[in-house]
Amino acid sequence: MSNRTFTMVKPDAVANGYEGAILEKITAAGFRLVALKKTRLSPESAGAFYAVHRERPFYGELVEFMSSGPIIAAILEKDNAVADFRTLIGATDPAKADEGTIRKLYAESLGRNAVHGSDSDENARIEGDFFFSGLERF
Repeated sequence: MSNRTFTMVKPDAVANGYEGAILEKITAAGFRLVALKKTRLSPESAGAFYAVHRERPFYGELVEFMSSGPIIAAILEKDNAVADFRTLIGATDPAKADEGTIRKLYAESLGRNAVHGSDSDENARIEGDFFFSGLERF
């Protein structure tokens, strides 16, 4: 599974019209789209997706934000996908992100940081399975 990762273009980036530019940057970096959909998380599904953060002080705000508008969910494929994608998106805080990274270009703030990227092969599998059935992967 080390050649697949999961991402979401978050509600802030979709609302700002950046989804096309972000997907173009992803594919230009050599990632292949295995699965792709535009959807909207309910507060319940956003809460389930981010359940790992349930005890953190930002959990409620995160769930509210992630259910505030449509997102783009995708499974990506490339050698060393998780690490390479984390490099492409940049630091969680766009003020600390490297020039040219997705978050430096398109994120508004630490809380509205444009994209999610899996942090491990295991989480990439879990997160991809949350959004996509086997029939939706190519």
